[in-house]
This record gives sequence, structure tokens and C-alpha cells, in this order.
Amino acid sequence: MRLILASGSARRRELMELMGYDFEAVSTGADEDIAPCAPGEYVEKLALVKAREVFATNPDSCVVGCDTIVWLDGEIIGKPRDGEDAFRILRRLAGRAHVVYTGVAVLAPGHENVFFDETRVTFNRLSDAELRAYITTGEPLDKAGAYGIQGPGSFLVKRVEGCYFTVMGLPNPRLYQALRGIGICPRWMRG
Repeated sequence: MRLILASGSARRRELMELMGYDFEAVSTGADEDIAPCAPGEYVEKLALVKAREVFATNPDSCVVGCDTIVWLDGEIIGKPRDGEDAFRILRRLAGRAHVVYTGVAVLAPGHENVFFDETRVTFNRLSDAELRAYITTGEPLDKAGAYGIQGPGSFLVKRVEGCYFTVMGLPNPRLYQALRGIGICPRWMRG
């Protein structure tokens, strides 16, 4: 069965490749306007909207949709609007713990599996100069919470409690289980 990642995220594509899946990536233009709700439910709904958009035109495929947010002080923190917004977000996160939620929807003929994973991340205390220098890398501008854990932004992180891959935007261990459950395995499992 053809496997499609309903995401334009370079990080998610990299994670799927690292796991050894043969897949296509398709960006979505899905409407991300979701009514306020609990963070886990929120990312599940968005992942499902994205997966359904791609599945509608690929009904014989397995489609994986995803969404990631940062949750702090009862508020969803998405992607920053610009460098100043990134600075404001990072200043709020510095020296504190927040929770990253990633929702996943796996759709295949006769099959729908939607779940989320959460990981608690604690940031180091950081100076304004360090945060502004990080913003100049460009990395924060297209990421929920204004940081990427796997690149230059790794210096921000003091501790991770939970799945590291959830913070990157795709909880690989749970996705593996979901895909295995419908008979989709990475290349290295096929012998």
C-alpha cells in the first residue's frame, strides 16, 4: 500500500526517512481553524483534518497527518509571526518547562487511528543576546514554540521528559506501532 505523509515539514520527512519508510510527502492547504479545546484533542483534530484532505484524493493509500504545538500556561503557542514574535516566545520559555504535543492521524482503507503524544521540555535560563543570536539562524521562524530541538536550538534545552521525536514533530515509536498494525513496515523489516 502506498504511504503518504501529509506534511511539508522537512523534519517529518527526515524522520520518516530515518525510520526507513518508502513514502511520498504531500503538503496540505488544510484549514487549521479549530475551536479551542484541550491540547491533545487540538493536535489530533488538526492531524485528522490534514490526513483527510490528502486521503480524499488518495483513498487506496495510507495517509499520515500530523500537527505539533507547544503548551505553556494554558495557552497554545504555535509558529511565530516574525523575529520579534519568536523572541517574545523564547523569552517566555527560557528557564521554564513547557509541554510539546504532537497529534498523528493514520488513515487507510477501512482504518482510522488518531492519537497524540506529549513530552515535557525544560529550557535553560538564557540571555536576551543568546536568544536574538539564535533567531538569526532562521530556525525559529517556522516551528511551533519558535525552536527546533535537533539543530542550533538544542542549546536551549536543559531536559526532555518523554519522547524526543515528539518534540521534533513525529512520535516515531507510536507511529511505527500504528503503521505495523495495518501491515506497513520500514524497508529494513522486509528482509
